Amino acid sequence: MGKDIVIIAEHSDGQIRPVTYELVAFAQKLRQATGSAPLRVIVLADDVKGLAQDVADNTGLDVTAMQVPGLAYYNGEVYTLALAEHLADLYPSFVCIAQTSQGSDYAPALAVKLGAACIGGVGEIKTHEGQICFARALYSGKILARLKPNSETAILTVQPGIFRADEHTGSRSGSVAVLEKPVINRQSRSLGIKPADTDTAGIGEARVIVAAGNGIGEEENLEIIHRLANIFPKAAVAGSRIVCDMGWLGYQCQVGVTGTTVSPQLYIACGISGAVQHVMGMQGSEFIVAINKDPSAAIFQVADICIIEDLTDFIPAFIQAYMELES
Repeated sequence: MGKDIVIIAEHSDGQIRPVTYELVAFAQKLRQATGSAPLRVIVLADDVKGLAQDVADNTGLDVTAMQVPGLAYYNGEVYTLALAEHLADLYPSFVCIAQTSQGSDYAPALAVKLGAACIGGVGEIKTHEGQICFARALYSGKILARLKPNSETAILTVQPGIFRADEHTGSRSGSVAVLEKPVINRQSRSLGIKPADTDTAGIGEARVIVAAGNGIGEEENLEIIHRLANIFPKAAVAGSRIVCDMGWLGYQCQVGVTGTTVSPQLYIACGISGAVQHVMGMQGSEFIVAINKDPSAAIFQVADICIIEDLTDFIPAFIQAYMELES
């Protein structure tokens, strides 16, 4: 095996995305499991110095800032070509990439370029017969597979929301080394990024999530779910798979194995039964409140507070009581 563990930072709108720091937490656990391998972070952009410095300041790790002309927006082809050239010389043991739309786009191609193993959807680090392997959910969470890379370098895409980012408490800021790349010949060009036409996107980065399940009864009851979410700063509305399948919320709002894995400070499950596919996507939440009129609902098994009430009665009453306290 090579020595280094490499983390590929993700950014958008001129900001490092929080999932990058989750990757750092994952890589630190991986280093503990494999020995004292050094960690390196790589950031790619055309205007990269500020982004790289943010990562170095917030993690204390050394950062390679790959300045790629014309990379104003994410382009999977450019990421693959630029990283493959650099990593071929670095020869790392592991390359850690977020399992986001971006990471899932270029990670397989990067693995092919490097002749590396590619393990997607990593949720746990395990050992088997003294060797490192990685666990991921299959068949909507019904099976947990353990996979061991069989190559010198392994590309890992890591599930967001599972490895909680640690706050950097050290006094040392990491160094930033700028690596200027020549213009890369490409077959595709990114024209821009169009944000989702909804204010409930970005559930992976929300501190509070209010999630709606089939138990809300009808689409019109989403109004009280939104009202509850509006009480909290940095909150988002999410839904179970059935709510998204019915078109009540967009699929970018879906929590679960086939949606987004989240780990907010507070997760409020409203009318959610607690199917294993959903629970696997939110069980990393710091505090879980479940509201359901069915006392045998499985969601109560993972909840910190269980409220056995009709949510159409309880939530308006709760909001009213909150408003009276605030006034």
